[in-house]
Amino acid sequence: MGLIAALLQAPHTFAVVGASREISKYGHEVLESLAQSGHHVLPINPRYNAIDGHACHASLSDLLEEPDVVVTAAPAAVSAMIAETCAALGIRIFWMPPGTESDPALEICRKNHVTAIHGFCPVFVLKLPHERWTELP
Repeated sequence: MGLIAALLQAPHTFAVVGASREISKYGHEVLESLAQSGHHVLPINPRYNAIDGHACHASLSDLLEEPDVVVTAAPAAVSAMIAETCAALGIRIFWMPPGTESDPALEICRKNHVTAIHGFCPVFVLKLPHERWTELP
């Protein structure tokens, strides 16, 4: 079983950077998809105190618990900063869905032994039949 399937098959804690209350935003879709699939979600967005009943945190540094995975719904321009924060906090997995990844972020992950997942959308993967998850890295 690949890493993506292992992360999504069993409950994990996901910090969602760029989480949003606006249902039309990707940050809301990622948060809700993960929560509805049984994962513990930690929304990260300094504009909110809570999103759909989940306490919202201003930054990854403000978390009281360490997530298993950080997934971003923020623009690619800030992915390098998020990767640096993951490395500094000892968070070992940073998931950058299509459109959020950047070469500098991937390089920071590589240099700091943070596993970078990119090229796959967690929302899309969660909609796939589970037997297709064996095809994922």
